[in-house]
Amino acid sequence: MHVYVVFAHPSSSSFSRAVLESFTRGLREAGHTFEIGDLYGMGFQSEMDETQYLREIGPDPGAAVPEDVRQEQLKIERADGLAFIYPLWWSDCPAKLKGWFDRVLTLGYAYFYEPDNQRRTRISIRKALVLCSAGHTAEHLEETGVAAAMRTITLTDRLLGVGVQEARLEILGGMMPGDDTYRQRNLDHACQLGREF
Repeated sequence: MHVYVVFAHPSSSSFSRAVLESFTRGLREAGHTFEIGDLYGMGFQSEMDETQYLREIGPDPGAAVPEDVRQEQLKIERADGLAFIYPLWWSDCPAKLKGWFDRVLTLGYAYFYEPDNQRRTRISIRKALVLCSAGHTAEHLEETGVAAAMRTITLTDRLLGVGVQEARLEILGGMMPGDDTYRQRNLDHACQLGREF
């Protein structure tokens, strides 16, 4: 299986970077191929400008998209699976990744409407996995309802709603600054998820 891994963290020494390395090691061990889209590293423009906004609300789903958006869509088209690795900031992904969803899941690609008003998509992805590191434990995020909200927004709306057949979210929690209690357990889990992808 070929996996497009979308990575969103500004620091090369972050725990999220360590998760990326562990997960891709697991993918390699399982014989999968992968491509990494390091959104901060590539300087991906997260803000939608007026031109793209007007394209998104316009009547022509076949209108051209910006080149950086088209390149991301081509990476998705090459993939059998998607993975997203990022930290949980204020109960959601970093703005850079939110902008990726805003700009890449375009009208005419992620969704369009047939003459019978049925919603369709051009995305055909077998499987998606979201690996989200968090300071709070996964148990705390479940108890407070944050984890359920994350699943609804990330899995139901952003992935399953646009042609991904199966999607799963894994919270790698307990990563409070200066506390390494859960670090190795989370990294081992990320590697195993890569092997099992």
